[in-house]
Amino acid sequence: MRIDVISIFPDYLSPLGLSLIGKARRQGLLDVRTHDLRAWTRDRHRTVDDTPYGGGAGMVMRPEPWGEAIDEVSGHGEHLPRIVVPGPGGVPFSQAMAAELAAEPWLVFACGRYEGIDERVYDEYGERLSTVSLGDYVLNGGEVAVLAMVEALARLVPGVIGNVASLAEESHTGGLLEYPVYTKPPVWRGRKVPDVLRSGDHGAVAAWRDQQRRERTAARRPDLLAAALPASVTTLAGVEGLALTTAVPADAGEILTLSRACWLEEGRAHDSFAIPALVEDLDTVREDLTRWHTWVLRSHGRLIGSVRARQEDGLWDIGRLMVAPDLQGRRLGRALLEHAEQSAPEQVSTYGLVTGARSVDNLRMYRRAGYRVVERSDFRGVPTVRLTKPRRR
Repeated sequence: MRIDVISIFPDYLSPLGLSLIGKARRQGLLDVRTHDLRAWTRDRHRTVDDTPYGGGAGMVMRPEPWGEAIDEVSGHGEHLPRIVVPGPGGVPFSQAMAAELAAEPWLVFACGRYEGIDERVYDEYGERLSTVSLGDYVLNGGEVAVLAMVEALARLVPGVIGNVASLAEESHTGGLLEYPVYTKPPVWRGRKVPDVLRSGDHGAVAAWRDQQRRERTAARRPDLLAAALPASVTTLAGVEGLALTTAVPADAGEILTLSRACWLEEGRAHDSFAIPALVEDLDTVREDLTRWHTWVLRSHGRLIGSVRARQEDGLWDIGRLMVAPDLQGRRLGRALLEHAEQSAPEQVSTYGLVTGARSVDNLRMYRRAGYRVVERSDFRGVPTVRLTKPRRR
């Protein structure tokens, strides 16, 4: 993976030569290059900023050096890098975004300063450029944010972390915070390691850790534990105790069971049981939780519905929308669909999904929600249709 960073303070990025990131660079897993923006200035003072049109405090970074720097660093070939500009007005950085960026073969980070970069630079590079915020606060420049983002994404590049299992249950994996961890001695200052962790019962340990993740998330970050439910969900007659949460690995078994129940009728309608939801195993479900944003809907603890989505270029791909057979027809599916749509990143312009060509009820719901068929195809002998819907701003 190649990472270029353009800054007026390239020495600020020297920590990227330390620790695991530095080791990965020496091993050839990461190719990190820093560039001084002032190398693309034309005057003897190496000026990169000027006063803002319209007045106001501070200075604005000029477009000329930025345009020349980005063009020269990224080249003009067929495969161009994705450009990331850190800034408080951007899309919030998250673990999911770290995974998304880690899958890119080439990234260029542009570190702004002062009051920011001339807006025409953002317009010039269009969809190739993403503005990303490290948090709801303002820094002096983008360098600190780049250090944090590169640290987060680079450790997800295969080979950078020696033991990949250590990535599986970290904070924000599956939407929850990490469980408490302990080591020797078994008693320290009168505080004991929980007995369950010394029991040797792996099932009990896994259950304890999952419960601890949920309790810690509820106490520290309740916004992660319970996603906002569309208003229509909370008033559905006959369905009580509803809670919509981000799926975690511990939900995989219930998701698999619900999938089999929901897609059985689909298999019958299409004279085929080769539909992925009917043939995948538990490991596949767990793996998909790392690739998709997945939400589960529960009623008094019972998992009664689920939906997932992920970004594919400018498309927000929605899939595996399902509701328990005994609770269908109560607008739960429509509510889950609305939630998936509302969760799309700002840059998404179109929603998309695939369903069986003979799925009459599904097609009726999607059409009522504004989706239209744009493509017909065949998957393992099962006729399918792709539907899309433009995003309304």
